Amino acid sequence: MEEAVSGVKGELSVKLYGDDFKTLEEKGNEIVDVMSRVPGVADLGLFRIIGQPNLTYTVDRQAAARFGINVSDIQDAIQTAVGGTTLSEVLKGEAQYDLVLRYKKPYRDTQEAISNVRLLSPSGERVSLAQLTKVATTDGAEEIYREGEQRYIAIKYSARGRDLGSTVEEAIKTVKEKVPLPTGYHIEWAGEYQSKQRADKRLALVVPLTVLLIAIILYMMFKSLKWASLIMVNVALAPVGGSLALLVTHTNISVSSSVGFLALFGVSVQTGVIMLEYINQMRVNGHSIEAAAIEGAVLRLRPIMMTMLVATLGLLPAAMSHGIGSDSQRPFAIVIVGGLIADLIISVFLLPTLYVWIAGPDDILPAPNTEFEN
Repeated sequence: MEEAVSGVKGELSVKLYGDDFKTLEEKGNEIVDVMSRVPGVADLGLFRIIGQPNLTYTVDRQAAARFGINVSDIQDAIQTAVGGTTLSEVLKGEAQYDLVLRYKKPYRDTQEAISNVRLLSPSGERVSLAQLTKVATTDGAEEIYREGEQRYIAIKYSARGRDLGSTVEEAIKTVKEKVPLPTGYHIEWAGEYQSKQRADKRLALVVPLTVLLIAIILYMMFKSLKWASLIMVNVALAPVGGSLALLVTHTNISVSSSVGFLALFGVSVQTGVIMLEYINQMRVNGHSIEAAAIEGAVLRLRPIMMTMLVATLGLLPAAMSHGIGSDSQRPFAIVIVGGLIADLIISVFLLPTLYVWIAGPDDILPAPNTEFEN
């Protein structure tokens, strides 16, 4: 899964794009050195691309001219002797194979054998490759990574003991300051960080929209801006418990925990509506504001607590898990469990108190409920 997201075998990756293999590896080493000093960065590793020894034959043009042999003829001789030249095709049933002509193994397996490959000059003299070329053994590309028709070198790493966002952002800033890149080279930060950025953009739209829809629905339900605002205060205080739970368990804020906060908003609205509706009904039936608030807090404690306990006990195993897959489910469960515990206190103590402060004789109240009286 991590490889599918980052493109390499690691949670997070840095991809340096460019043309020259040596430059890519040199700059890759510099990036690894700089990132190793960033707190929270762990499991650093460079996917090296250089390391395959190459036997390079460079045509000596002066020697070729002296023997009257074209450069293309020399290249064709090397290609035919070592790689092979396709002469025809062989059909076997529906299968199709190339018929390739090249030298036998003993005559192309070593540097000496290749150097002894001979060409016929216009004068009839047989000239070896050793007389026409300069031979050198160089380090070439062992493996070439490409993406978007561009070569790149990859660096894998993980975030440990620190939240993903701040770790990668500090790494980006440090690399940008300390690793100058040549013209035509650029860096992409891929993996979970890229996914987090996309999720953050969506959450930046989803969270305000969710809060706005909750406020509109509450206003339509109570026909009162006062009561809608009171429940929205309950919703706004709901993340306090989730945040404290993350702090106590030393869990970093992530996309999973953000989704947990969204779920917590829904539960907070539910408990707030239960409490507010009950208090308003008691006022309709003749209770004073203070008496209705106290009675509502006492009588609604049991159903609210049952709602909280069902969700809390159901998510407690996920909140305490440390096995495979817990990185995604654990922050979500911790936020819900901690938020519900805090929401119970807020709904039973703080909400009735705020109700008494803002309630007045001209409040919009629901119609009397005969079932409620019974």
